[in-house]
Amino acid sequence: MNAAPNIAGIFPALTTPYHEDGSIAPEQFKANIARYNQTGLAGYVVLGSTGESVLLTAAEGEALLAAAKEAAAPEKLLIAGTGAESTAETIARTKKAAAAGFQVALVKTPYYYKPAYKAEAFIRHYRTVADASPIPVLLYSVPIFTGISLEADEIVTLSEHPNIVGIKDSSGVIQRVGEVTARAEKSFSVLTGGAGVVFPALAAGARGAILALASALPEKCVDLYEHWRNGRFAQAQELQQRLALASRTIVTEGGIAGLKYAMDTRGLSGGAPRLPLLPLAEARKRPIAEMVARLEPAAACA
Repeated sequence: MNAAPNIAGIFPALTTPYHEDGSIAPEQFKANIARYNQTGLAGYVVLGSTGESVLLTAAEGEALLAAAKEAAAPEKLLIAGTGAESTAETIARTKKAAAAGFQVALVKTPYYYKPAYKAEAFIRHYRTVADASPIPVLLYSVPIFTGISLEADEIVTLSEHPNIVGIKDSSGVIQRVGEVTARAEKSFSVLTGGAGVVFPALAAGARGAILALASALPEKCVDLYEHWRNGRFAQAQELQQRLALASRTIVTEGGIAGLKYAMDTRGLSGGAPRLPLLPLAEARKRPIAEMVARLEPAAACA
């Protein structure tokens, strides 16, 4: 097992671009990363929910891991989504991510057999994965997609494992952030997954965020973190309010299609999502474009 890296700052949940025939477009993926390298992002998350990981084949996922490793600047931390329904498959994916040069595995909760998944099931699953993983493990609780939340007691128990180094908590529940950071191992990193709650999460003890919105507006998401880190709390609060509105318009209401369109308006490769996700409705495009125009930094991501 490798020594745990410092997991802090802003990480974009990278999107997956496709060619017109529906195949993945690794060259466009690498071009996006090359432009993100010029920002203050701490690293990249590949094969997360925003990357449409559940709609990709295993070979496509491996191709994207390889592309990200090739394109990412050396100082950027590489995090791979490796969670699967079975413990064995999660371990296999995690080992492949490690072999591809990724430094951290992001492991979402299994969710299909919900009635059977009590705390003891999650604890055994994650401990087994962490025991077998050659790289540190981040827990991933994303109830909007899985219908399951990791609760504070489970998270704190799992934080005691030397190869479980943090959690991406996309629940938006700030009280849980405070409870976990108060009780978990001091080296354990809590990252929020909600662009609308970055500032309160940081105030509650989080060390950063993994954000879909950072794929479209990386500079502004980094600015928020830097304002907070440097004690500019009034500026952080003002920017948080603006990003909360942007997140609602672009991500919550627009979904992955909305996020990708916001990227398109900035000259990044967004494109359409993969079926059964639908392309963005025309009526949604104008409010997203207007929102991006109000927030877009003077030094565009170009």
